[in-house]
Amino acid sequence: MMKYEQLAKDIIENVGGKENVNSVVHCITRLRFKLKDESQANTEVLNNMDGVVTVRQSGGQYQVVIGNHVADVYKAVVAEGGFQTQKEDDGNDEEEKGSLLNRFIDLIAGIFTPILSVLVASGVLKGLNALFTATGLLKEESGTYQILNAIGDGLFYFLPIILGYTAMKKFGGTPFLGMVIGMALVYPDLENLQGSGDPLYTLFAGTMIESPVYIEFLGIPVILMSYSMSVIPIIISTFFAAKLENFFTKIIPAVVRMFLVPMLTMVIIIPLTFMIIGPIATWLSQLIGDGSVGLYELSPIIAGALLGGFWLVLVMFGLHWGLVPIAINNFSTVGQDPILALIFAHSFALAGALLAVLLITKNQNTKTLTPPAIVSAIFGVTEPGMYGIALPLKKPFIFTVISSAIGGALIGAFGTRGYEMAGLGLFQIPSFIHPENGFDFAIIGAIIAAVVALILAFVLTYFFGGVNQNTNDTQEEPSESTSNHETNSLTQEQIASPLKGKVVNLSDVEDTAFATGALGKGAAIEPTEGVVHSPVTGTVTALFPTKHAIGLTSDNGAEILIHIGLDTVQLEGEHFSTDLNQGDRVEKGQLLLSFDKDGIEKDGYIITTPVVISNHDNYELSITDQPDVTTQDVLLEVTPK
Repeated sequence: MMKYEQLAKDIIENVGGKENVNSVVHCITRLRFKLKDESQANTEVLNNMDGVVTVRQSGGQYQVVIGNHVADVYKAVVAEGGFQTQKEDDGNDEEEKGSLLNRFIDLIAGIFTPILSVLVASGVLKGLNALFTATGLLKEESGTYQILNAIGDGLFYFLPIILGYTAMKKFGGTPFLGMVIGMALVYPDLENLQGSGDPLYTLFAGTMIESPVYIEFLGIPVILMSYSMSVIPIIISTFFAAKLENFFTKIIPAVVRMFLVPMLTMVIIIPLTFMIIGPIATWLSQLIGDGSVGLYELSPIIAGALLGGFWLVLVMFGLHWGLVPIAINNFSTVGQDPILALIFAHSFALAGALLAVLLITKNQNTKTLTPPAIVSAIFGVTEPGMYGIALPLKKPFIFTVISSAIGGALIGAFGTRGYEMAGLGLFQIPSFIHPENGFDFAIIGAIIAAVVALILAFVLTYFFGGVNQNTNDTQEEPSESTSNHETNSLTQEQIASPLKGKVVNLSDVEDTAFATGALGKGAAIEPTEGVVHSPVTGTVTALFPTKHAIGLTSDNGAEILIHIGLDTVQLEGEHFSTDLNQGDRVEKGQLLLSFDKDGIEKDGYIITTPVVISNHDNYELSITDQPDVTTQDVLLEVTPK
């Protein structure tokens, strides 16, 4: 966690300081802040920060996308800000702000995000166990199967207890009180009463909600339900429990408040849940489950195209959280779910688009970022590739959405459904195994759909993706005059930043020759990465033997000096590497050289990098006003005098 301390400090500072943070949680790839005032956050700085993929503001949350290391960054953020001592949504005033949709999405995310990792892990184990039995590797009677099943199924069976904690915390109540409510709902003796003998009588006989009554509470009939794996009953119950607990806290004297408040809350809410809240919520759950499956059956192909195509868009805005609880509810009420099955192909479509980008891009930074993003996408984690590569390039994202829609339509046509809550990507495949039929054509159809989506996204991106257009990846082929490196006259030109980092005034550089402008006018960069890209298309006119500095002359006549660090000539080439030679031609955005940033600083040298125009006397010079830049940003603009 030590290596994330500085990143955590920078993130907290740029979300407005810890005083501006109400709460922070994390999911698979992002930190989800609830801020008192989002206008205090410096989104531009965060977007350009090394270690941050992007920032999204949605669902009443300020989401900082980190990627696969989010859990480690979260720990560092919590430690740095002391957020572990704060109640999430403390005060609940912020809950009243924002649209009804934002508040709903925030509620669902707040309840399910804390358990997402173990929820997915348990689902993957259940899927693998189903795979082992379907292939004959394990028998259901074996001890190995039983133990693996207990590991994978335990969380789902006791889900009301886990949700009792997170939901009660979200509603501002005591989390352990919510757990006790969940424990009562899955109490074995009460669950075993159902069907154990003849009922006392039957309520609502002849209707859709006909219910046998086996016990009464104070003479009032109790309709027993199976609450294991249920979602909606515990959420509604804890909502009212939090309100009731808050009421008793206000009116009961402090001397007896510690035990009397939870006791009165439990003795009122738990019977009410069994008699009223639970049955109504269960019927509602069944209605939602039957309704979602019914909509799917109306037109599986259209449902697949819409849900598969729009899933990544929903993820962008955090709106997918509205569908996740419905999917979990479907598993508990109808034993299957079409929602998560229909979106199976989306991560493979993204992987196909990213593979095409990797093969055709000329941007070295993109080539470095793409391979791990492809691996993440194959295993269902799409944010790094989506935010870091596909969205900035635009067309690859569009082709991913189109391919995902076609993949979803195929999944609908094959009738594929999920029978276990599982992970995404490759880990989702075992969840398609039918509990009775085992491997059937539906699971083969899902794999076919994923392959089709991957290939289609690859082909579309490869031939029509425009990966090297409108970026610093390439430049138009030089004209005959510039190919001979001849420039008849100086012209106006934009000089890109050769490094990613913080912009520093040249006068603040701790080197008199640069600070006074004796070596040229320009700016300096505090780099966050150890790579230098060409800011122009032109020629290498100077390359020091120590490789710590490089001089370029652009095709338009600007002479540029890039000096990595101060006094780094004394390193005699240590920590620097390049394959270029003086006289080589370079394209804008091309990798020039690399350096070990940490090694240079460890040896006691300042890493501040001046970027100056040596023939500045011929130009009027303007410098960017951005505090931070990437290699695709304009650092300097020169206009001939």
